[in-house]
This record gives sequence, structure tokens and C-alpha cells, in this order.
Amino acid sequence: MTGLLAALPLIPLAGALVLLLGGRRTDAWGHLLGTVVAAASFVVAAVAFAQLLARPAADRSVGTVLYHWFSGGSLSVDLALRLDQLSVCFALLITGVGTLIHVYSIGYMASDPGRRRFFGYLNLFLGAMLVLVLADDLVVLYLGWEGVGLASYLLIGFWQHKPSAATAAKKAFVVNRVGDMGLALAVAVTLATFGSTGFGEFLPAAAAAEEGTVTWLGLLLLLAACAKSAQVPLQSWLGDAMEGPTPVSALIHAATMVTAGVYLIVRCGPVFEAAPVAQGFVLAVGAVTLLFGAVIGCAKDDIKKALAASTMSQIGYMVLAAGLGPAGYALAIAHLLAHGCFKAGLFLGAGSVMHGMDDETDMRRYGGLAKVMPVTAVTFGLGYLAIIGIPPLSGFYTKDSIIEAALGHGGFAGFLLGGAAILGAAITGFYMTRVMILTFFGAPRWRDGTHPHESPSVMTAPMVVLAVGSIAAGGLFVIGGRLTDFLAPAVGSAPEAHHAVPAWAVTAIVLGSVAVGVAVAVRTTRAVPLEAPSGVSAVTRAARRDLYGDAVNETVFMRPGRAATAGLATLEHRGVDGAVGLLPGGVRAASGGLRRWQTGFARSYALTMLAGTALLIGAAAVWVS
Repeated sequence: MTGLLAALPLIPLAGALVLLLGGRRTDAWGHLLGTVVAAASFVVAAVAFAQLLARPAADRSVGTVLYHWFSGGSLSVDLALRLDQLSVCFALLITGVGTLIHVYSIGYMASDPGRRRFFGYLNLFLGAMLVLVLADDLVVLYLGWEGVGLASYLLIGFWQHKPSAATAAKKAFVVNRVGDMGLALAVAVTLATFGSTGFGEFLPAAAAAEEGTVTWLGLLLLLAACAKSAQVPLQSWLGDAMEGPTPVSALIHAATMVTAGVYLIVRCGPVFEAAPVAQGFVLAVGAVTLLFGAVIGCAKDDIKKALAASTMSQIGYMVLAAGLGPAGYALAIAHLLAHGCFKAGLFLGAGSVMHGMDDETDMRRYGGLAKVMPVTAVTFGLGYLAIIGIPPLSGFYTKDSIIEAALGHGGFAGFLLGGAAILGAAITGFYMTRVMILTFFGAPRWRDGTHPHESPSVMTAPMVVLAVGSIAAGGLFVIGGRLTDFLAPAVGSAPEAHHAVPAWAVTAIVLGSVAVGVAVAVRTTRAVPLEAPSGVSAVTRAARRDLYGDAVNETVFMRPGRAATAGLATLEHRGVDGAVGLLPGGVRAASGGLRRWQTGFARSYALTMLAGTALLIGAAAVWVS
């Protein structure tokens, strides 16, 4: 079992090493190696999962130490991995969906000259994410966290010859550095407070720690999660990240990067449970972001950016659930796993549409594609039904469960959180229906010379598999509390549910809200003009500009930061450097003055001696008298 655990991240990392260092000699078969490596890691994860299930429920946690990493003072860190109920869920998602995306990429990147390098980056992404979720220590998790950031930078900017792609990669990298500082400080606080960064040591001790310290620790962890999972206020990088190849978008949004923040919150649940203020911030961030992303999605004409906004919103639901504590941890993971299926399917479907439409991303140039791309239309349609929560597809079970738990949180806060989640479901119904109509229905609006066609089977086969997951995943996880019971030893048992509103009433309200959103979209969605009309509302203008996320970051953080940096530079130049220069400056001035007395003429020296003698005689005469 420990051998399987060690092999999980090492297999894709070894594949990345071969593909990135092998050079052009691996071009002919690099894509095949990358895909085989991903599939092998999935097989290992599946075998490890089966072996885990064979153990008693209380003993489903296996750890291994690969080697002693480093020591310093009282800190000693081993490169230790642990497979338990929580990490195995992520391992299966990362490797399973990752393998399907690798297969899809064989066809999508067939004509790209950098295909081998692309598959090397994909392998690196999988390996880094597996290190992150399998880490048994916060420092080791940080190693995987930074590896994911590096891989995302390389993949988003893969087509670096495009200025927009290079800029998007840098933006994602910089925004995530803000979150990384939060995680680095959290590591420092953990070590200073508990004397260890191992999950088995500091998490059980969190309840007994000083509340103020644990609150700061929780807020720092939340800051890290906001950056990786594109939550307010660090969400601005996600839409621009669509500049990367579409398989990258699917991998980031479904199985890797944006799920890391949710994993961090759930894994460090005892910290947030011991810090109600930090837990309240988690709830607020989730509720605000699920609405934030949904509103942005309504105004996007780029199909990938509309789906990116939906990811922001759906991750908001997961963060909201994680903020509910033990009552919501399993629900957050259930929605995360189901979302991994239908969001990967939606992004791969969008890539299939682009493949058949000469890389066109503007939905205003689509229309009527259901007739010429039937497999893409059906699989995308199933993902659409899943994300808006139509029974019996995945999103119906997972999202409704989160809304029920939010309403049961208690008091006015519960109704506020539940109301935000219901409103988000209605808006999701609107913008996803708009995407569906503009892309697959109505009159064709293709550019002259465009000949849409269905994608090859190497691309459609993964889409079909993910469509099956879109149908079945939610019910499989939620019905009968299967996932809740499975995860209980790792994340804690959920308390008895308190239903402020009967479950059947919640279902009716949510479905009614979604139906209203769908109906409004059907009624209002038309073939929109390529040039946006000038008379749009302020809300629409704001949504098209991502609710001014970049402007807010620039005004609140960038400009004051730049001004502070300029002020510090001036202080250093004029203050610190000036103070340091006083002594040599004084010596230089004094030496310059003394130098004027050194003329080199004997008569000048004689005159000086005579004047000095006269002064001495005069002083002596005054003193004697």
C-alpha cells in the first residue's frame, strides 16, 4: 500500500521529467507517453482506493515517508504522504479526469509543434496536484501548491507568442503569489503556535489554541484558498486564463488548480471550527463569489469565459458548504467531484466547438451547431442540465444539498446564505441556457468559409465518458449519505441535519427558480449583434468588465502599493543613504577646507608661522597682565 502511495505522484512527475528533458527525440511519441503515464497513475489510484475500502472504516489512513527533507532548529520535515478518505477522492478525480483530458488533447493538439512539451506540462500539473492533496505536512503541501502554480503558469502561457496569453500567464502567477504569501505565513504561524506543521500534530491541537491566533491562521489559509480557487477578491485571473489551450482550461477548472482551495479549507477544518470569525469569512466569501461569478457569466459572449465565470460560481458553492463545518464538508466534496465531471465535459465540449469552428470563441458567430455536431451537442447538453441542477443529473443532488444545509445553518444568516445560493441557481439557469441557445440552436451565424464538423473520436470519447459522470455522479455520492459516511473518519461526522425548510420545499423552490432563469433566457436570447449596443444597463457594463475586479484590485492594492514602494525608495535614497553619507560628506568638506591651507609656498608658511607666533605672544601678554 505504501508503495502505491509513493507511486501516485512519482509516476506523472517521472513522465514530465522524460518529456521535458528528452528534447525533440521524444516528439514522435511524447503525447502517447504522457497519456499512458496519466492512465497509469489513475490505475494506481483505483487500486489504492480498492485496498483502502478493504480496510475497516476507522483504519482507512495510510502514510509513508519518502525521505527526510530538512531540519532547522526545532523544525524537522519529512517528505511524508498520507492517503485517507479525503485525499483518495481527490486522487481519483485528478488522475481520472486528467487521463480523459490527456486523451482528448491527443486530437486537440495534433497539429501543434509543441505537443510533446504540452503533455510534459500536463504531467507536471498532475504530479504537483497529487503532491498537494497527498501531503501529510503543511510544508509538503506548500511544495505541491507552488508546483501547481508553476504548471498553471506554463500551461496558460503555452502559446506565449500571443501577447494576450503571456499577459494572462503573468497575471495568474502574480495574483496567486498573493495567496501563496498567505499560505507561507500560515506555515510560520502553525510552527510558532504548535511547534509542528504535520497535520496529525497541529490539527488536533487547534481547538485548545488561543482563539485570536487560530483566527489569524484561518484567515491566512482562506487568503491562500481564495487565490487558488479564484474566489473574491482574488478571482480576476480566472477569466484571462482562458488564453491557454482548451484542455488546460478543462484541467484547471475541473480537476486541479481551482479545487485546491476547497481541499485546503476542508483539510484544515479543525482550524476553522476553532475560529468562528474565520469560518464566517469563509461563508461570506463563498456566498459573494457564487453570485459574483453567476452575474459575470450572464454578460460573456466568449464561450470559454462564460464557462470560467460559471466555475467561479460553482466553486463558491463548495466554499460556502465548507464554511458550514462538519455539516457541509462532505457536501462540498460531493459537489466538487460532480462538478469535475460536468465542468470538464463542458470545457471539452467548448473545445470541440472551437475545433469545428476554426478556433472561433465568440458565441455570436455560432448557432445551429446541434445539426452538424450532434455528439458535442448531446454531451454538452447533459453537462448543461447537470450544472443547472435538473433532476436526476448530478448537480441536482449536490447543489440542492448545499442549499438545504445553508438554509439549516440557523437564524437570519441561514436564510441569507440559502437565499444567495437559490438566487445563484436561478442566474445559473439563465446564463447557461443562453450559452446553450447561442451555440447549438437558432440560425447559423458562421463566418464565410467556415465549415463546422464533428470532432474525431479521440476527442468525443472522453466527452461521452464525462457525460455519463454528469448523469450519475451526484446521485451516487449523495443518495443514502454514501460519501458523507465514507468521509466521516477524515473530516468528522456531520451533525444531525436541521431543516429550517422541508427538503421537498427547498427542491420545489430551487427548481422553480431555475425554471424562471431558463424561461427568461429562452425568451430574451436572440442572435445578438457583434457590436455591443450603447444603451446597456450599468449592471451589464459592469458584468462585461468582470464587475470591475481588475479596477478594484488596481485601485485598492496596486496603486497604493506602487505609491508606498516609491515612498520607501525615496526614503531609502534621501533618508537612509543620506544619513549614511553624512560622515563621509563631512570628512570630505573638512579635508577640502584644510587642503586650501596647503599651498606649497615657503613664504605662505613663514607668514602663517609669524601670525601664529604673534597670536601666542599677544595671548601670553594678556594672561600675564
